[in-house]
Amino acid sequence: MQQKIEAIIQQHDIILFDEICVLCIGWAKFLIKYDTQAQFKLTSVQSPLGQDILRHYQMPTEQFDSMLVIKNGQAYSESTAFLKVIESLGQPFSYLKMGYGIPKFIRDFLYRRIALNRYRLFGTTEQCLLPSSENKKHFLEHSIDAKL
Repeated sequence: MQQKIEAIIQQHDIILFDEICVLCIGWAKFLIKYDTQAQFKLTSVQSPLGQDILRHYQMPTEQFDSMLVIKNGQAYSESTAFLKVIESLGQPFSYLKMGYGIPKFIRDFLYRRIALNRYRLFGTTEQCLLPSSENKKHFLEHSIDAKL
C-alpha cells in the first residue's frame, strides 16, 4: 500500500479537503471551476485514499484542522497550502501569492482561527461533493481509475 501511495503522490498534485465542511466544499467547487486544467486532484480526508495519504505524511486521521496540499510530492498545510494552490491558478488569483509577504506565524494564526471555527461559521453538510461526468477529471479517485 505504501508503494501505491508513493506512486500516486509522485504522479499528482493533490488537495485533501473535509467533505462535511461547507467552506471546504465551497473551496473544492471553486477549484473545479477555476482549475481548468485539473492540475490539482481532489480527494476527501474522510475517504480511504485520503486517510492513506494522511497516514503517509503522518497527519492526524481523526481531526481535520487544515487542508493538505501535496505538490511535487511535498506536503503543505495551513496558509502555505492555500497559497501554493492559489499561485498555481494563474491570474487574477495568483496575485494573492503576495500573502507570502506576511510572516508565516501570522498567516497560520489567521488560517487556524477560521479552520477551528469553520463548522460554527459556515456549517456542515450531509451531502458529499460527488464527481459528475463534467468534473470527474478533478477527483483523484477517478484519475487513478482511469489509469488502471
